[in-house]
Amino acid sequence: QLRLVESGGGLVQPGGSLRLSCTASEYPLNYYAITWFRQAPGKERERVSCISSDGSTWPEDSVEGRFTLARDNAKNTIDLQMNSLKPEDTGVYYCTAGLGCGLAYDYWGQGIQVTVSS
Repeated sequence: QLRLVESGGGLVQPGGSLRLSCTASEYPLNYYAITWFRQAPGKERERVSCISSDGSTWPEDSVEGRFTLARDNAKNTIDLQMNSLKPEDTGVYYCTAGLGCGLAYDYWGQGIQVTVSS
């Protein structure tokens, strides 16, 4: 069973930056596509960005140019670098793992809170 753990969330002012990390202790993540989702209070969960096993990334329009995904296979982590944060980026962020971007999301982390507020 692949267990994903997110880290790096917190409170940041608008315009600031945060880096979220997704890691697994039992299995290497380099064979999985990793997709980040978020859910704001009172809203449906939405996809943020995906990185495939070959390193290709697929960000949503709402975060393109501000959020980047990268793999660190030595650390077995996938990092979501979030810049120019806006209040509407607030929510619980989840990392998921699957066989490919846009395919089934087989494994989910527990989620981590990101709050963008002054």
